[in-house]
Amino acid sequence: MGLDADIKKIPTHLLSDEDPIFAFNAAIIDATAPFCIAYKPNLAFYEAAGVKGLIALQKTIDYIRTNYPDQFIIADAKRGDIGNTSGMYARSFFEEMKVDALTVAPYMGEDSITPFLSYDGKWVILLALTSNKGSMDFQFTADSAGELLYEKVLRISKQWGDEDKMMYVVGATQGKAFENIRIIVPNHFLLVPGIGAQGGSLEEVCQYGMNNECGLIVNSSRGVIYAGHDENFACAAGRAAEELQQQMQKQLERHHLL
Repeated sequence: MGLDADIKKIPTHLLSDEDPIFAFNAAIIDATAPFCIAYKPNLAFYEAAGVKGLIALQKTIDYIRTNYPDQFIIADAKRGDIGNTSGMYARSFFEEMKVDALTVAPYMGEDSITPFLSYDGKWVILLALTSNKGSMDFQFTADSAGELLYEKVLRISKQWGDEDKMMYVVGATQGKAFENIRIIVPNHFLLVPGIGAQGGSLEEVCQYGMNNECGLIVNSSRGVIYAGHDENFACAAGRAAEELQQQMQKQLERHHLL
């Protein structure tokens, strides 16, 4: 469940609350927790609100930890820099915020990723093939041997962290590319954004991307959290989450994983 809480989109009756973003998140979490296994706050939505937004983010993480301790928490921050700077990012998210996983950009190479991998029990989720239209600009560029850039990212980076420490972001809109990705990384978990508002097909993702242990964390954000806009917004989000969960359950049954 993506927690992309936009102060300009949350129901207006929450704006009088002392912390509207946290109030929105808490209600969404309470309504959707029975139907999901992870929460993914996108840092941009909190940084956009300045210090107040970061306070709301930490309160949200603490709320999940206290009330739903089995939920996996992913900070969608897309960090990555030279080694000592990455070390500071890792300290921020893993030691201070205490999230379980962090999205990281791979394009500065191994030494920019290693600091994140040094934390036991924490996960690095490396950007591989994203769901946006601009993914075509660079990620499908081929070298002289015909290897695509996203394929090279997968092939090289899987030497840095095994399937117990590293996942990959693969956008739901990439369709049959999942089949190729599974040839390169058959056992790593894939974080799959783009179901719902971005038009990704859950059936296609599961057809080409599931492995024999499922191997997918499918994310939905706007399609669930903004399903309703009045005082019953949380109930609407809960119904949308339940509907998506039932669709996922059918896919698991179809692939003999339930």
